[in-house]
Amino acid sequence: MVHGQRVGYIRVSSAGQNPGRQLDGVEVDRVFTDTVSGKSADRPQLAAMLAFVRDGDTVVVHSMDRLARNLDDLRRLVRELTGRGVAVQFIKEQLTFTAEDSPMATLLLSVLGAFAEFERALIRERQLEGIALAKARGAYRGRKPSLTAGQAEALRARAAAGEPKASLAREFGISRQTLYQYLRPLVPASL
Repeated sequence: MVHGQRVGYIRVSSAGQNPGRQLDGVEVDRVFTDTVSGKSADRPQLAAMLAFVRDGDTVVVHSMDRLARNLDDLRRLVRELTGRGVAVQFIKEQLTFTAEDSPMATLLLSVLGAFAEFERALIRERQLEGIALAKARGAYRGRKPSLTAGQAEALRARAAAGEPKASLAREFGISRQTLYQYLRPLVPASL
């Protein structure tokens, strides 16, 4: 049997979250970390990890929901990795999947993956209910604006003067999507 590297994969949803706690105390040779929402299909470090691992390696992940966006994604990724001779270990669930897995292991992956997807949906539903209640009380104001009014005005003026939008976004520390939201003309409320 080939013994390869233990390769960690970490995914956090935002830069404010601490990625270090996911594999804290777990020995790995190399770690790939994505800072993206679980909904996003664009996970560059996941792609890099998939390209890096070889037959005999073990991919170590804190939990199923950190690796995959949904049940279909989870099954696809585990099948792809185990098909290449790479074991997949989930720390929280205390499970390891390999190419020699039985039909029972496949069922377990599907059931636990479905529970993880269901749990995420319930959390999102409760979050939306909480936001709706806070809005009704007048306590919810939404996300704090990325730029002050003065910064937004300077951004608009410089963009109107023809400065490249990508460099403006970098300079102001915002995404291009946020930049375009600031550049969108203010639409008066309809009567």
